[in-house]
Amino acid sequence: MKIVPLYAVPQHEQQITDWLWQAFGTSDSRDFFASIVEIRQREEKMPLTFAAVEGEKLVGTVGLWRCDLISRQDLYPWLAALYIDENQRGQGLGEKLQQHVIEYARGLGYPQLYLYSACKGYYERFGWQYIGDGLDYPNTPVHLYQFTL
Repeated sequence: MKIVPLYAVPQHEQQITDWLWQAFGTSDSRDFFASIVEIRQREEKMPLTFAAVEGEKLVGTVGLWRCDLISRQDLYPWLAALYIDENQRGQGLGEKLQQHVIEYARGLGYPQLYLYSACKGYYERFGWQYIGDGLDYPNTPVHLYQFTL
């Protein structure tokens, strides 16, 4: 398994769009997620989407974005849109994708990385520190996390 920028494997753009739309979107938001994925395919520039591939098969994705939570634009950059193919879950891929983004952000010289999640308890296992609650649009409570690089 290897983790590469989506621009290196553009054939997976539609699958990543569908995954993000189905996991994080609403019935009428596919075009929104397609635009998110499309803009994240610029070589070596944030925002970036990474694809985890095994051979030719896409098994997961994660992003390094300037902003992932509109109500907290003061925090950046963000680990965002972590998604694992349902058949690949429980095998440590989520941790590998997180570590990839952490190392990439560290290489860019950032002192910390942020993420938000509606879940509590998952990210703490990997060294993320809970820093409080936030609000996702339009009024969904979320938990905020920081990782010191």
